[in-house]
Amino acid sequence: MTKLRILIADDHDVVRSGLRPILEGQANWTVVAEAKDGKEAIAKAVEAQPDIAVVDYSLPLLNGVEVTRQIRARLPKTEVLIFTMHDNEALVQELLRAGARGFVLKSDARKYLVEAIEALSVHRPFFTTKVSEAMLQTYVAKSSQAVSPLTNRERTIVQLIAEGHSNKAIATTLNISLKTVETHRASVMRKLSLSSSAALVRYAIRNKIVEA
Repeated sequence: MTKLRILIADDHDVVRSGLRPILEGQANWTVVAEAKDGKEAIAKAVEAQPDIAVVDYSLPLLNGVEVTRQIRARLPKTEVLIFTMHDNEALVQELLRAGARGFVLKSDARKYLVEAIEALSVHRPFFTTKVSEAMLQTYVAKSSQAVSPLTNRERTIVQLIAEGHSNKAIATTLNISLKTVETHRASVMRKLSLSSSAALVRYAIRNKIVEA
């Protein structure tokens, strides 16, 4: 029987080391890669081509939304399971839009994680707590509605600014020019009516783009 190949992406070593024995304790499951930030998660996914990617929403460099979007674009057969502490509806809808098909709270891991991966392994959605297939239906019906005033690239830049990266470092991380970063940054400040980097960081925390 073919082994189910799994990638774990979480910036906490203790979480990754805790998940590995749980997952590899299941028959014919194997963890083929681990990643500690969003950029590494995408690179490891492309390299290992897992069947399931277990992705923490609050990853450094690129968060779970951008990681999900890029993995699904590059590896359409790989299912993404979001593993997070957050369960607000706006975040869930954004993740669904990015292509995630599973969502498990970290507090529910022992109860639902294995079940969620089993569901995704046969390409069936799995959601816990307030998230359900009913919400999925609601999302599909409202898919044309915007969740955020920012574009995906702008949200990524907001995350990197809030994490303390300079414009030059952001340009290097995203493989874009410094001028492009500055243009996006100015656009964000204008859209959100913000006048300082400190206000931008507060916005990022309040909207769960980064954790406090």
